[in-house]
Amino acid sequence: MKQLLPDLWQTEVERPAPGLTTQAYFLVRPQGNILFYNTSHAAEIEHMARLGGVQYQLLSHRDELGESLNLFHERFGTVLGGHAREREDFAQYRTPDILFSRRETFREAALKDIEVIPTPGHSPGSTCFLVTGAAGKRYLFTGDTLYLSRGDIWKPGLLPGSDKAALVDSLKVLQTLAPDAVFSSAFAGPRSYQLAPPDWHGHVETALASLL
Repeated sequence: MKQLLPDLWQTEVERPAPGLTTQAYFLVRPQGNILFYNTSHAAEIEHMARLGGVQYQLLSHRDELGESLNLFHERFGTVLGGHAREREDFAQYRTPDILFSRRETFREAALKDIEVIPTPGHSPGSTCFLVTGAAGKRYLFTGDTLYLSRGDIWKPGLLPGSDKAALVDSLKVLQTLAPDAVFSSAFAGPRSYQLAPPDWHGHVETALASLL
């Protein structure tokens, strides 16, 4: 893993399908470490174990499902979170311990500084997470709702079968945020994150324009 920030690590790249590259992010904190998205790299899981294990795993959508969900649970007792609209998809691997369906902060004390932001469109249950990290910095995890492409351009995750109208509405929600760092799951350039993104509103406006 690569440490990006005092409390945040990035996993090695995975290629779950031709042309698809993904990464996960590991947030280390006293109230319980959190893995955003998913990884199946054994070396990365061992590294997480040395950093205190994985108390929570939050998936942004069903494309991140895999057998490693059970491995995390068996190894660390990891609590899994996912969107209610994709519960049946999750159940093929592991039913979520925490289901979310609306914009809210988590009720769990260890997660109370994390805002759940449903952003349907890429998939029915696509969800973003806005997290208060080290020194009060705001980390936005966008899943595949917005992904970083070449030239540091943020693009909408519109695929065959995606709901374009819902994705437009979701991007309008993300446009109102002011993140200090943004991390996608899939990516199409040299990296899947951007620290201190300049003109976040403009980035999302460009993504919206590509849909409209």
